[in-house]
Amino acid sequence: MSNIVKHSVSSALIGLGGMLACMAGAHAADKVSYGTNWLAQAEHGGFYQAVADGTYAKYGLDVTIVQGGPNAANSALLISGKIDFYMGGPQGEISAVEQGIPLVDVAAIFQKDPQVLIAHPDAGIEKFEDLAKLKTLFLSKDGYLTYFEWMKANFKGFRDEQYKPYNFSPAPFLADKDSAQQGYLTSEPYEIQKQAGFEPKVFLLADNGYSPYSTMITTTQAMIDAKPDLVQRFVDASIEGWYHYLYGDNTKANELIKKDNPEMTDGQIAYSIAKMKEYGIIESGDSLDKGIGCLTEAHYKAFFDEMVEIKVFKPETDYTKAFTTKFVCKGIGMAMKK
Repeated sequence: MSNIVKHSVSSALIGLGGMLACMAGAHAADKVSYGTNWLAQAEHGGFYQAVADGTYAKYGLDVTIVQGGPNAANSALLISGKIDFYMGGPQGEISAVEQGIPLVDVAAIFQKDPQVLIAHPDAGIEKFEDLAKLKTLFLSKDGYLTYFEWMKANFKGFRDEQYKPYNFSPAPFLADKDSAQQGYLTSEPYEIQKQAGFEPKVFLLADNGYSPYSTMITTTQAMIDAKPDLVQRFVDASIEGWYHYLYGDNTKANELIKKDNPEMTDGQIAYSIAKMKEYGIIESGDSLDKGIGCLTEAHYKAFFDEMVEIKVFKPETDYTKAFTTKFVCKGIGMAMKK
């Protein structure tokens, strides 16, 4: 065989090998679905980033983000096996344990719950406990049954008579200086500034002792048992996505967010990212030296004990079934921080 023919055959074999490798790589990507807890927003940015910049693909994952919203039932889809992961929270997972439903938190993206109470800037409310002086607190039913009970148990002066239902509009609050309303650190204060032209007083419950994690990666015990490697890859890739989103070029991720949620604006996204950084929502506590997503038993137990005190959970509940620490606190992605 001539050298030319040998070279041609060799080149063809190399090309075929490369094609087969690409095909194998494509087939090797595991399809994964992650359900969020609300419409697309910067608070979901790291997950969109990992889709947009190929981080999930690098980990052999083909990820679909299933957007939440007012009519979504993503937690139920996780329970029924229709999605693989969900953006849960410790209260939901501990409640699931009490109902015999094996849901497990495997990462805590938000070290602090972004829940806030918002007051008028000229109402004499300078610190969290001053909120007890107000006549009215506009709260959701869930807020009334959880963190308001926690507030009454830990601060003097809060009383049931303050409660009025929050209808997810700032109008009643704006009309009454002797009131405060609930909100999310990254959204309602921004909307109030836009509508009313003033910067409200904002009090983060987490900075006053309320300790739940938030924006979890939650899955089923069956998934952990059957596919621990897939769970680890999804957690690691998501964490890398969050570092890229916070400290890298997040343009493509934000484009995906706005595609899923056309009402989202660049101004709102920028405000949300700034507040998440300013208040240490993602990077504080254990995550500072162990990486984004870190989840510890001590932190989880502290929240459980708080909820037992206000009778949200039964003291005999085995809260340790609601989480595992084996997939996080490994410093993944920290080198990406600039």
